[in-house]
Amino acid sequence: MNYPEAMDYLVNLTKFGFNFGLDRIKYLLAQLGDPQNKIKTIHIGGTNGKGSTSAMLASILQAAEYKVGVFTSPHLHSYSERVVINGAQIPEVRVAELLTRLQPILAQMVVAGQEHPTEFEVNTALALLYFSEEQVDLAIIEVGLGGAIDSTNVINPLLSVITNVGMDHMDYLGNTLEEITTVKAGIIKEQAIVVTAAERPEVLEVIEATCQAKSARLIKVGENYRWESLTATPLGQRFNLYGPQQNYCDLELKLLGAHQLVNAATAVAVVEALGRFCGLEVTAEQVKLGLRQAQWPGRLEIVRPGVLLDGAHNLDGAESLALALHQVFTYRKLILCIGMLADKEREKVLAVLAPLADKIVVTKPNSPRAGNWQDMAKEAAKYVSDVVLCEEIPEGVERALALAEAGDLVCITGSLYMIAAARAHLLGIAN
Repeated sequence: MNYPEAMDYLVNLTKFGFNFGLDRIKYLLAQLGDPQNKIKTIHIGGTNGKGSTSAMLASILQAAEYKVGVFTSPHLHSYSERVVINGAQIPEVRVAELLTRLQPILAQMVVAGQEHPTEFEVNTALALLYFSEEQVDLAIIEVGLGGAIDSTNVINPLLSVITNVGMDHMDYLGNTLEEITTVKAGIIKEQAIVVTAAERPEVLEVIEATCQAKSARLIKVGENYRWESLTATPLGQRFNLYGPQQNYCDLELKLLGAHQLVNAATAVAVVEALGRFCGLEVTAEQVKLGLRQAQWPGRLEIVRPGVLLDGAHNLDGAESLALALHQVFTYRKLILCIGMLADKEREKVLAVLAPLADKIVVTKPNSPRAGNWQDMAKEAAKYVSDVVLCEEIPEGVERALALAEAGDLVCITGSLYMIAAARAHLLGIAN
């Protein structure tokens, strides 16, 4: 297969849908020589902040001259964004070559009476095989959905991270924080090292109980690390971080929002734990350099003057965005362009963001899960009189830009599917 053929093949695997469990991925990886056992890994789960924390952690480790693989999902513009080594996306030719190798193995599994692996299971196997063959020093593996029966949970990591837990993916994970946390805590292994930035008491209770049952060592970021914001502008932020092993003064971060300071503290806590328990050597200067160089597109990203993109696709994300709009940005009026999936808490998100807006454009995410996307306009009208419907994302973006006047801020937010299309349109990127 060439790359376009490989992408067509991969997209066709979406017909197998969400099918949780580890039997298929274990069988598939065994046919590949169990590459997950040939690399050192860090497992990152949680509701929000997984990608940002992964990006900061990878940047720090790269600054310390380690060869670092990162597997994240979903991507914004290109599948290759999901599998990265030291900031370089997997070459398209390697994607095609690896999928060509995987294809007969997948077919053989069905002949042998196995269920066909899902698209995400194939993505996971491809990433692990690539990192193994490229002999990375460390691979940061982001959980796809949940934790316990997510296909990434085949790894035996040096360290597991649960950034936080909020209400998201309730159809799959449960309807209470305790139920969702129980699933996410499934990545905690026996006698493991665990780092969490979770603060909600009911969430911490589940994580602590899981760690106790598995004799795992728990590092709580909120108890062991303290951060102090120095400046926060649309150009970035500066802060101090005080930890149990070291203090870091005048750190710089391009990523915006107070929540990114929590993610930065989590990344540093992981680095210090790796140094203390696994022998990795990272200096304070390398931490500072890594944080300064860290990037994570589509999250509070200013794509052009007066235009802000943020993938606030759930309630916690919306609250972080609202706080950033208050603390970081100054503007005359706010024009909100939003599109969310039907299985998200649309009403609660709008209750947070809509009162901040003067005008709202509602658009449709590029996903079968968009559902009755027009209903968001009815909900938005409870807060703002000027609400516009635009089904096509580029049209919605242009309408929001046209509504803005000098000194206004256009904030484009919601589903990452929608953010990806909007970003591609604004920057002229192939999506």
